[in-house]
Amino acid sequence: MVVRKDIVAVSIPFSAGVVTAALLPPGGDVPYWLAAGSCLAAAALSCLYAGRGDRSGTVLLLYFVLGLFCHASAAARGPGAGGWAGAERALAALLRAIDGAGFAHDSTAALLRALLCGQRDGLDRATVEAFRAAGASHILALSGLHLGILYGILQGALSVLGHSRPAQLLRSVAAVGAAAFYLAMTGASPSLVRAFLFILFNELARLMPGRRRQPLNIFCAALTLQLAVSPGVVGSLGFQLSYLAMLGIVLVFPRLDAWYPRSTRWDPLRRLWSAAALTLSCQAFTAPLVWIRFHTFPRYFLITNLGAMPLTEAFILCALPALLPGCPAGIKKLADTLGQLLVSFLGTVASLT
Repeated sequence: MVVRKDIVAVSIPFSAGVVTAALLPPGGDVPYWLAAGSCLAAAALSCLYAGRGDRSGTVLLLYFVLGLFCHASAAARGPGAGGWAGAERALAALLRAIDGAGFAHDSTAALLRALLCGQRDGLDRATVEAFRAAGASHILALSGLHLGILYGILQGALSVLGHSRPAQLLRSVAAVGAAAFYLAMTGASPSLVRAFLFILFNELARLMPGRRRQPLNIFCAALTLQLAVSPGVVGSLGFQLSYLAMLGIVLVFPRLDAWYPRSTRWDPLRRLWSAAALTLSCQAFTAPLVWIRFHTFPRYFLITNLGAMPLTEAFILCALPALLPGCPAGIKKLADTLGQLLVSFLGTVASLT
């Protein structure tokens, strides 16, 4: 067997090692030093054995053992340090801007606080229940969806710089820097970290002329780095759902999307099919885990996502300029209308369940 010398060959056994360590019983029965020492001994024996027999199997075993040891050492270190004071001040300023924007409905400001800052305490119980029943709870929880929308807005705003090499470099630095700051500002949830790593590796690949961006390589690079830095995150439901959804997008979406032929002219049905294919690809990988954990399945997930996703993106797109001083009243009114429409739409879908 020949080992593939790429990130995929590294990521799979390493991730398997981290997952295996996470599934082992807590360290109360087995001292940490014994577990870590056993992992190191296994790694050393594997290195000695590398000169004999099947090298490829040994390399895979080494990465697997590295994953085991990485999770064990992280568990021994305990929780990390607190947040960055500058990011916390920026979050407080953003919350003040939302509260002082002067939206006609208080629920619009509460919805924006949830979507941009992850603070859902201002939402009433009926709204939260409508999101849950309609299968749209992921919209309220800060995730790669929100960072992806903000990333798209920033890329669109910076497109005026052109396509020269310096402009591309400036756009990449601005995108990665803004994503990193937003990550620090909102608490760096596992799904947000995943989205940031995707942005980082995507921009790095973009700056390498002549090299194709391989989605599976970006997926595996992000997974491996996140698990290496914070292996304990493997037990987070948000982490699991985020990577499962992206795995569906990487493996299934291109094939589903290709069923509808592309055209040189603008085709609304083609865009609708692409959105539906994206939703189906994510759901195919996340639904089993949701069923195992919660014994529920959103029957109208396709309708929910086809309607709620563009409404959410349009709402954020209009609400951001509404936070700036001197913003025209028309934009604030439009943002308020879109926020109310999003809640109303999900309430209607929830009533069908």
